[in-house]
Amino acid sequence: MRILVTGACGQLGTSLRPLLPDAVFTDIVEAPGTRRLDITDLPAIRTLITAEKIDCIVNCAAFTNVDAAEDQPELAELLNAKAVENLAVAMREAGGFLLHISTDYVFGGESLNTPIRETQTGKPTGVYGLTKLHGEEAIRRTGVRSIILRTAWLYSEFGRNFVKTMLRLTAERPSLKVVFDQVGTPTYAGDLADAIVRILHQEDRAKEDGTPKGASAFSLATAGVPSSLSSCRVFHYTNEGVCSWYDFAKAIAAYAGHTGCEILPCHSSEFPSKVVRPAYSVLDKTLIKESFSLKIPYWTDALQRCLKGLLQG
Repeated sequence: MRILVTGACGQLGTSLRPLLPDAVFTDIVEAPGTRRLDITDLPAIRTLITAEKIDCIVNCAAFTNVDAAEDQPELAELLNAKAVENLAVAMREAGGFLLHISTDYVFGGESLNTPIRETQTGKPTGVYGLTKLHGEEAIRRTGVRSIILRTAWLYSEFGRNFVKTMLRLTAERPSLKVVFDQVGTPTYAGDLADAIVRILHQEDRAKEDGTPKGASAFSLATAGVPSSLSSCRVFHYTNEGVCSWYDFAKAIAAYAGHTGCEILPCHSSEFPSKVVRPAYSVLDKTLIKESFSLKIPYWTDALQRCLKGLLQG
């Protein structure tokens, strides 16, 4: 399988690099080991696919600034929906496979208190979630053989993220307020990258006999989708467990030994935002575990592994 990874300079793309040494890594900017590719340019995508004989795309690219999306809805739609459609169209034409990373933000407008299944209808509360949902819908329309993989609360040793921010703030400040009324599950990008590679390997083997991996769960993964579009399957992946952002911050500080900062719980209303973030976005991972025989690490174990790399580095 010849793989192209978009959004290669982000947290997940960077985490995939050592696991996919033969893949073509692309981003909107040139960087070491990275080719420039504008995924809003369908002819450019087609050219690269042909030149590199690509038969699989892992799309990690997205407009992820939730607040900025409210001010730039057209740009968010272009990157999170139209560009995704371009990748899907190009892969369909090449007879290939698309693995697209989506988000818990496709939910948020629902009153939920149990882990969210893949088949539940999303009701986004802001532009970011809405445009990511549009991207999912675009993939389904194309009929490309694909997997949509929703995740949440991503962090890593790379780039800007909640873990690195909390490490800095808890080292600098005597006290800190963190919201306790938003609940979900942190996802270590290294673990998500491992899961993606496992899925790709199994999909590659399954292609030889024409049967999608996880076929026994196929009807659940595509429930409510017209049969003509059932080449697209949806799965959820985060680390195991549940916590609030407050709990997450407390764990980060404790594992880092930042005991001098008092972390206080607060309501999200104390931090006004242009968009209402999901209050409950715990994703049910039963389907992906059964379909790909995955063992998913607990969130505190994953956090400690990430912090070990950050603090020793």
